[in-house]
Amino acid sequence: MYPNLYYVLKDWFGVEWHKFEFINMFGLMVAFAFAAAAWVISKELQRKEKQGLLTSRDEVIMVGKPASIQDLILNGVVGFVFGYKIIGLLFSKPIEVNAQDYIFSKQGNIVGGILIAALLAGVKWWDANKQKLAQPERRTVRIWPHDRVGDIIVLGLIFGILGAKLFDAVENMESLIEDPIGTIFSASGLTFYGGLILASIAICWYGYKKGIKLIHLVDSAAPALMIAYAIGRIGCQVAGDGDWGVYNSAYALNENGKIIAATSNEFENKLKQHETYFLNGSVADSTGKQLFVTNRTYPTLQDVPRKYFKGPSFLPNWLFAYPYPKNVNKDGIFIKGDKDEHNKVLPSPVFPTPLYEIIICTFFFFILWAIRKKINIAGVMFSLYLILNGTERFLIEKIRVNDHYDTAGVSLSQAQIIAISLILGGFLLTFWSISKSKAPSNM
Repeated sequence: MYPNLYYVLKDWFGVEWHKFEFINMFGLMVAFAFAAAAWVISKELQRKEKQGLLTSRDEVIMVGKPASIQDLILNGVVGFVFGYKIIGLLFSKPIEVNAQDYIFSKQGNIVGGILIAALLAGVKWWDANKQKLAQPERRTVRIWPHDRVGDIIVLGLIFGILGAKLFDAVENMESLIEDPIGTIFSASGLTFYGGLILASIAICWYGYKKGIKLIHLVDSAAPALMIAYAIGRIGCQVAGDGDWGVYNSAYALNENGKIIAATSNEFENKLKQHETYFLNGSVADSTGKQLFVTNRTYPTLQDVPRKYFKGPSFLPNWLFAYPYPKNVNKDGIFIKGDKDEHNKVLPSPVFPTPLYEIIICTFFFFILWAIRKKINIAGVMFSLYLILNGTERFLIEKIRVNDHYDTAGVSLSQAQIIAISLILGGFLLTFWSISKSKAPSNM
């Protein structure tokens, strides 16, 4: 696993550049996911503009004005926060402090903050002064929907994170009650569907305000959402962020950490061997001190979630069971002889569900991308996305570790409940879209 860029450089090139520890691999892949989504949705919006389905909008802007005090202050504040943290991470972070913990702490580099604040404020002043006119004037500019992709992506990022944290807090209410500030502002704990729902509401509201036909906007977003999710899951898999499946009792780890087929009762023996980990969430360090390493604890060993599935012999074992060594969550038992900060591995391998979602959602993206020009009914593209995404997530939840709720006598996770809603919503939107396309007024 590569918790951050430092581990990538160390493994690939043999260099130990601790300055790169602040670049979390999950965050880096999320950035790639947003970049890919921006490209895909921009291409789709442009295609629909050429078809005449989306039109431009004239807006009046003021040009030639010097930078206002508010602009300079805003850029200065953003620059200070950025410099305070990033320069601090590069030059001031104590080596024993985790990079993510440092970001969410009060620590930083004041000099770096002041320098970056002055730089950004200066750039803003210089840019505005360069375009300053003797007499500022109003100008009408024509803006197409694809010109607003930057705003759409920023809204998706902001409200996606807020929604992800909100839904995660609801799903982990006990942690929220015990430590509300720590839970809300921690670097971990993100629920995809929470981010999707809140970001979708924000983007649709923005599109409505800007005169973009929502049905074509969401159709354009369908393939973008699918590939963004697939790339985001690469971050989950590479970093080992805890979004894995239940234990696969058909496999075990040998003394060298290699994944092998489990013998009879081997999984039960592993449970007993690491009983404190499964029941108390702790493991003993080299001094014998018990360290809490996971919040996934169980009342008894029989409650530890597991499924037995042995894959075909011609496929690698890690495709069906993976122990996530050196995962970013520092979850698991100590790796013998490993002195790194991330030096733990799960005591038994689990289903690598992020890997499955990468494969499935990438395949779904290519399907959506291949058929997008053949679908002529507005709304059907987004309907198909809802159905595919909901089905995939509902099924993958059957082998994922998550809290379940009893609903009408059926035990479902939060994600499964939302997935069912998405599937039903997708079918309803399909019927509505087809019915509307056949209405006399549309013929």
